[in-house]
Amino acid sequence: MSESPALLVQGVRKCFGRSLIIDGAELQVDAGQRCALIGPNGAGKSTLFNLVSGRQRSDAGRILLHGQDITRASPQAINRLGLARSFQLSSLFPRLSALDNVRCALLWQLGYRYAFWRRLGRLPELARRARAVLERVGLAQHAQVPAAALSYAHQRTLELAVTIAGDASVILLDEPTAGMNRAESMAMVALIREVSAGKTLLMVEHDMQVVFDLAERIAVMDNGRVIACDSAAGIRANARVQQLYLNRSVHGA
Repeated sequence: MSESPALLVQGVRKCFGRSLIIDGAELQVDAGQRCALIGPNGAGKSTLFNLVSGRQRSDAGRILLHGQDITRASPQAINRLGLARSFQLSSLFPRLSALDNVRCALLWQLGYRYAFWRRLGRLPELARRARAVLERVGLAQHAQVPAAALSYAHQRTLELAVTIAGDASVILLDEPTAGMNRAESMAMVALIREVSAGKTLLMVEHDMQVVFDLAERIAVMDNGRVIACDSAAGIRANARVQQLYLNRSVHGA
């Protein structure tokens, strides 16, 4: 029997009032694959991310993580099953240091629960693991800097560190290079490629150079549906995709 896809979205629908946002979306991401989700603004990409990660509930359809139905699961339960995500807007604790942000992300995995009487500084294994994560993403020298005091690029890197801290097998990244200049974007691409090695990656990204540099498969959304899912070469050659979204960016990428 073949291995189940890492992530499988089947006939998912989502309405907000009378507005149909996701209209029978279908998507398969195989284990170890890097897939980018692209499409014009309003296509439903962020909503689909929210459905997959449990932040919102679909009205119909199924979502499977490694063959297990997570359609109605809570975000916490989905995370414990091996899926982690980042967000478009910062989800960091701005007053906490970079180290403490990562330590908070590691608490549950190491068997600790949030408790007001427990001092993080008295958990040496937690600190060791958090420092190792910061070292991996190149932020070790900023371990004691409050998240709010970091540069924008370093804040985005810390977001990535928090996302990968729990060693999830499936990683969702929502516009990881948004707001970065070209040099920062290319550095982030290299870092994502390194930390996602051997894992499954699904990302929303508008920078087409980042998409073509990083993704092995590209899924294109329009009006709440996935209208194409192919290799980079296949997407480049898809006339419907070019007309809808890529236009000259395909040829200039």
